Amino acid sequence: MKRLGLLGLLGAMLLGCWEPGDAVRCFDKQYEHKGRCCNRCQPGEKLVSECNSTEDSVCTHCERGHYQQGWTREKHCAPHDICDDNTGLIVKTQGNATHNTVCQCRIGMHCSDTSCQTCVENQPCQRGFGFVAAKAVARMSSPCEPCAEGTFSNVSSKTEPCYPWTSCEEKGLMVKVQGTNTSDVICESTRRSSLSVLIPITAAVVTCLLGLCIYCLVHTDPRRQRQKQIGAGKTRELEDKQEPMEMEEEPFPVQETLLRGQPVAQEDGKESRMSEQEKP
Repeated sequence: MKRLGLLGLLGAMLLGCWEPGDAVRCFDKQYEHKGRCCNRCQPGEKLVSECNSTEDSVCTHCERGHYQQGWTREKHCAPHDICDDNTGLIVKTQGNATHNTVCQCRIGMHCSDTSCQTCVENQPCQRGFGFVAAKAVARMSSPCEPCAEGTFSNVSSKTEPCYPWTSCEEKGLMVKVQGTNTSDVICESTRRSSLSVLIPITAAVVTCLLGLCIYCLVHTDPRRQRQKQIGAGKTRELEDKQEPMEMEEEPFPVQETLLRGQPVAQEDGKESRMSEQEKP
């Protein structure tokens, strides 16, 4: 009897130290209620009544216009957000039993603050800046962003983004003018660029050949050769005519005779005569 009393006292002491919660361990999709594990309601549902010793938890679907995103023991579903057109908001994604409605600003507007309860008109993005829709959707105050390297914007607009430069290589062309943040790349045909080099070279070659042909025609023309021959013949005739005339003009040979012991010049072919007075 004494042993039973001691065991009972020990058991009472141990029970006094334990609590019901310490003895019950529930899974992630359960919760503890009055010493037992009750099932949570799945996404899209809400709790109607908790479990008891005889019945499990009772859940029901969220009413229209409400949602429940995760496993819960809540007895109320959350209402969907309302995208008020008067504030510039429109529906991006319609809500359902498990997800809330997602709102966004109309085109040309952005959120006025991080809560994005209202929208304001975009200021035009200047040239070299582009509209970034993601920034407007992400509820940023300024949707304009400088165009990165390789992109450009050549207009002032509330909606136009920065566009990438044209790829000349993909079109089989080559870059003529490099792009900037305000202008696109200008391409040109590789064939045309080759012609721009070949044309001057071809023109120089043709000019040289043409000059050579003209030179050959001038110096091999039969009529010109004949004129040269005629001119050479006339020159020879003139030379032949001039030679006898020069011979006629030569003086007669002079013979020397003695007159009274003195030499006297006498033309050849004339008789040597002496005056009668000179005769001895």
